[in-house]
Amino acid sequence: MTEAELDPLIHVPARLRIMATLAALPDGDMLSFTRLQDQIALTPGNLLSHLRKLEGAHYVASVKTGKGKSSLTTVTLTSQGRQALEDYTTALRELLDDLRQSRPPDGP
Repeated sequence: MTEAELDPLIHVPARLRIMATLAALPDGDMLSFTRLQDQIALTPGNLLSHLRKLEGAHYVASVKTGKGKSSLTTVTLTSQGRQALEDYTTALRELLDDLRQSRPPDGP
């Protein structure tokens, strides 16, 4: 197991929080941009920057409805994003298991 198996796009803490928050929703459900921002405590610009990177990888999708003050942006985890997060968590668990198994036994 190597660190290269951990998806570097997801490995960034803010993006991992975004992915995990969206993964906690039932498949296909969306979260408003402002609610997501509140839940993970990022500034709007910071959240937007991370979402653009995740959208570029097709891990998340966003939909904007309305215009001006009545606009609403919602974000959802795509099936590709859900699979990428599952692969990431599997790789992380394997890495931790490998480290646990390679530790010398506790002595007296």
